[in-house]
Amino acid sequence: MRPPKARTWSRRGVTPTVTVTSRGSGRVNLAGLICFKQGRRTRLIYRMRVYRRRKNERKGFNEADFARLLDAAHQQLAGPIVLVWDNVNTHVGARMRRLIETRPWLTVFRLPTYAPELNPVESVWSHLKRGLGNLAPCTLADLAQVIRSRLKQMQYRPTLLDAFLAHTGLTTDLRST
Repeated sequence: MRPPKARTWSRRGVTPTVTVTSRGSGRVNLAGLICFKQGRRTRLIYRMRVYRRRKNERKGFNEADFARLLDAAHQQLAGPIVLVWDNVNTHVGARMRRLIETRPWLTVFRLPTYAPELNPVESVWSHLKRGLGNLAPCTLADLAQVIRSRLKQMQYRPTLLDAFLAHTGLTTDLRST
């Protein structure tokens, strides 16, 4: 719940302070896809998981959650998907490989081991965090609501999503060589 630090404005000589509690009451996990299809607008599809530190509650996304995200993307896009994925441990495990093999409409390419600059979704998360600078939500639910609102705003800005894709330097050339 500690907010990301950012610059702020105040009157000269008055240092602004943002008071937050130091105890962690949970966290918000996000998973997302930037979807590009020739001739269509770029889309952002995401899922959120709020972890409230309850007994037997999962902290993050597992393979089944990622598979459900991919299934939702496939349903929304109504076509085959070519997925360019980073190497998070849940993306490369045996269980995930089995889930991918059961989806004939899915083709997966892996990014190099540590290459966040090649992953356009990392730009989404960076943009989101920059917009949360100096925000001190009172509850985890407040934080989740703000995140949901900011991501919804990004979904309606396809030019911003196109910029995230262009920032990677990867091409979307669909011609075979």
